[in-house]
Amino acid sequence: MTINGIQSTDPLTSPTSAPAATGSSALGKDAFMTLLVDQIKNQDPLSPSDNTQYLAQLAQFSSLEQMQSLNDNIVGLAVLQQNNALMSQLTQSSTLIGQTVMYTDPSTGESATGAVGSVKIQDNVALLSINGEDVPLANVTQVLGHEPVDTTPPVTGTDGDAGTGTTDTTTTN
Repeated sequence: MTINGIQSTDPLTSPTSAPAATGSSALGKDAFMTLLVDQIKNQDPLSPSDNTQYLAQLAQFSSLEQMQSLNDNIVGLAVLQQNNALMSQLTQSSTLIGQTVMYTDPSTGESATGAVGSVKIQDNVALLSINGEDVPLANVTQVLGHEPVDTTPPVTGTDGDAGTGTTDTTTTN
């Protein structure tokens, strides 16, 4: 029986084979099937290999393929979770627009107070625009709320000058 050596045109070791073309150094399922068929073709007909070995290899390969698929799904889930976390940060920090907050100044480390003008996401961090400076959401130490505005009108009496605000409502019949 003649055994051929490995040649540069062999689909399993060729630089233009499918695994190399996709940038992966691991053999894919097509290469595994080609290898399995070649093993069956080139086995000694007087002493054939046990079928259970082939079935065990096929089962292992199937299990490996399912694990790779599961890994891809987990990576996709992690990316989705990260995007959800960013959107959550943006949503939560947008409620601070117009609010006065106390924060730790990122450049000096000192405590400061200012009104939040806008919010943006940059480098996966929510940044609040306070007094023209970008402050990370994590630096906010206290939300003080809106600036109190006195909306009560001045009280005047019936005679035109400021007084107690009471008027004479007595009527006679």
